[in-house]
Amino acid sequence: MRRLLIFIERGGRQVLAGEIQGNSGQDAVFTYDEDYLGDPDAVPLSISLPLRPESFRADRTRNYFSGLLPEGFTGRAVADWLHASREDYLSVLSALGSECLGAVRVQEDSGKPVEAGYERLSVEEVRTLAREGATTSAGWVVRSHLSLTGASGKVGLYYDEPDNTWYLPLGDAPSTHILKQSHIRLKQIVTNEQLSLRTAARLGIEVPESFVINTGNAEDADILLATKRFDRVIPEDGRLLDGMIRPERLHQEDFAQAMGISPADKYEQKPSGYLTGMFRILRNYSASPIEDQLKLWDIVIFDYLVGNTDNHIKNLSLLHGEDLRHIRLAPAYDIVSTVVYPSGTRDMAFFIGEEQSLDRIGRHSFESAAADSGLSKRLAMRHFDRMADRFEQALGESADELKDQGFEAAGTLRERILRRGGYGKLA
Repeated sequence: MRRLLIFIERGGRQVLAGEIQGNSGQDAVFTYDEDYLGDPDAVPLSISLPLRPESFRADRTRNYFSGLLPEGFTGRAVADWLHASREDYLSVLSALGSECLGAVRVQEDSGKPVEAGYERLSVEEVRTLAREGATTSAGWVVRSHLSLTGASGKVGLYYDEPDNTWYLPLGDAPSTHILKQSHIRLKQIVTNEQLSLRTAARLGIEVPESFVINTGNAEDADILLATKRFDRVIPEDGRLLDGMIRPERLHQEDFAQAMGISPADKYEQKPSGYLTGMFRILRNYSASPIEDQLKLWDIVIFDYLVGNTDNHIKNLSLLHGEDLRHIRLAPAYDIVSTVVYPSGTRDMAFFIGEEQSLDRIGRHSFESAAADSGLSKRLAMRHFDRMADRFEQALGESADELKDQGFEAAGTLRERILRRGGYGKLA
């Protein structure tokens, strides 16, 4: 029987929260540590895993902890390198759990923690990451024992901004930025995401800091998107690790984890109340429920206008405060106009009102969704109209900004977004 120890970071200190025990991912169950349950400062790892002495069922355990792992090519590559079944989430979690999204860390009971540290990367190594493809990023993920959810072409690094130098975190050393490759996913995807993020910011949506790293001539194989992690903070008097100030972890969970839904079901296939479920969680758990509900509403509107049909429930998250008790809606991330690509679906990742197809969704769908989600129809539609009215200008300003930086594709992407996104149906 395997035993994985589960730690959560609180104020820069690792605290044993519980353990997973089982022979495989099919029967493994999570149980909170008895001492942790007796700690007055203890908080649940997830809304779906409330504090209690009883073990959680295998499916509930799997839904949360497999939600910490990479998907797509990286997930398959890691499993293959470990000679593990792709359904064996325990082995992958044990290998990559030193540095996960949020504040959770996983350690095999029989193993020893990998020594933490930061390895300086040369300019050529960063250039190689941009050019070589998913195999390179997957290799770095395994080497650094770092787990990032989502598709391939993604790695977490530490950025020393004053020196403009990147470091590969090792062991449980926290990263500060997530870097995404461009050419291995979809053409001009980095420019697309930065254009979408900058447009969202201009419309008042909170997004993480991001910038494009150009290692050559601004072609797809030359660029990386660097996004600052909002679940990491640099303390003013923090400890040093290899000369770097060690970041502290903030806890986060995506809405799939919070609702106890498997990563395999992150897209709503039939009406199942995904959107109303997210609003219900914010009403019940957010430290500022009204503000966060309107923030989520604005994100949903923007995803429709820009044509982001990949806005599934793992791309929307809750961020816990440094005391782990105050929960807020996390900044919007992974925003891309997917409909500009011929291969992209035109079905949104969850239903808006009674519709899922972007071509059938309209103002009436948002009116229905507002009512279902418990929002004031008048207030919700005022947000919708304001964002729709300002969208084209914000997109144009963002495209001009990127073109000035040498990314000419931003202009073409702008035209395709206006033509193929939800905004084009309203104009």
